[in-house]
Amino acid sequence: MATINDNYLKLAGSYLFAEIGRRVAAFKEANPQADIIRLGIGDVTQPLPAACIEAMHKAVDELSHAETFRGYGPEQGYSFLTDAIIENNYTKRGISIDSDEIFVSDGSKSDCGNIQEIFGLDNKVAITDPVYPVYLDTNVMAGRTGTLQADGHFEGVTYLPCDASNNFAPELPKEHVDMIYLCCPNNPTGTTLSRAELKKWVDYARENQSVILFDAAYAAYITEEDVPRSIYEIEGAKDVAIEFRSFSKTAGFTGTRCGYTIIPKTVKGRAADGTLVEFNKLWNRRHTTKFNGTAYIVQRGAAAIYTPEGQQQVKELVGYYMENARIIREGLEAAGITAYGGVNAPYIWLKTPNGMSSWDFFDKLLTEVNIVGTPGAGFGPCGEGYFRLTAFGDRENTLRAVERIKNKLRF
Repeated sequence: MATINDNYLKLAGSYLFAEIGRRVAAFKEANPQADIIRLGIGDVTQPLPAACIEAMHKAVDELSHAETFRGYGPEQGYSFLTDAIIENNYTKRGISIDSDEIFVSDGSKSDCGNIQEIFGLDNKVAITDPVYPVYLDTNVMAGRTGTLQADGHFEGVTYLPCDASNNFAPELPKEHVDMIYLCCPNNPTGTTLSRAELKKWVDYARENQSVILFDAAYAAYITEEDVPRSIYEIEGAKDVAIEFRSFSKTAGFTGTRCGYTIIPKTVKGRAADGTLVEFNKLWNRRHTTKFNGTAYIVQRGAAAIYTPEGQQQVKELVGYYMENARIIREGLEAAGITAYGGVNAPYIWLKTPNGMSSWDFFDKLLTEVNIVGTPGAGFGPCGEGYFRLTAFGDRENTLRAVERIKNKLRF
């Protein structure tokens, strides 16, 4: 009989958002007339920018003619997209990225989860707590951790607590770690690391020969000048950091799927024989073996956001969601609820009132005012007592949700 990968059995019973879906479905079945407003999963609601739609239509037309038809494309991405990314997101910020250091994919979630495949299983992993579940779960699946403990932590993982007591800025590890997951702007807390804070991490990684796995999926939402849009704005980061970026929240590509990963050739790891090997080379081998490239139509749509029209439309789209964030944040404060984030990110991280547990607050929101959010405990033990709301709803539902919280939620 075939055996299984027992590491999967270490994981909690279900993925966080699957459990949320289960609870909402059960409530909806019991209360079919309930008008549920969903501010939980970070999925967008507004249409793709017009420039992207136009570019995709043109790409579809190209595929209908033999002269312009395209089959397999380069696994790393078409140059019309990679060149635009490099020019607009890096060169204009004084960052030099080579064309063979960028890999276009079907989204940063896939890359954040898959990147651990090119690292040895004996690497010590550090993650912030709370954290986007994909970072931790994929390392558990790979066998890089021990078992789940009674306190909600996995053996063999270095946790970096982030809560109001340290302004959601993790402290440097007190032990040596090899792989460091950082997300900035942060999901779930909606908070950021300043330039000075991020420099501490780059310096640590250089001193300890560690690699930072930097998730910058929400970089387009940064409003404050002291928050870097890319980790490569920090001196020395190109020696120790891999960066993940996405079009999902930047331009509404959650269903269209497109993102990219930057792996400078200067980021290296040590082989069993002691030689240094470029992670870029390993990822290229993995990428070309397991992935046939992002669809041509999708890449044309993604490239369109870098046109003047596309840039303006993306700015308006991001502005729409950030106005939602302001409405939610200020509404919570008016209701006497302490809230964080929502300034450089489309997430609001609130402190559950009266010491209520995260899942109890989830149930209270759902049953009393028919609003779905995300329990902080689902992001890690240090998320207990907190709760995440997303600004990705439409404006009408955002306003309605805030009014319900202010006027109907009782404590």
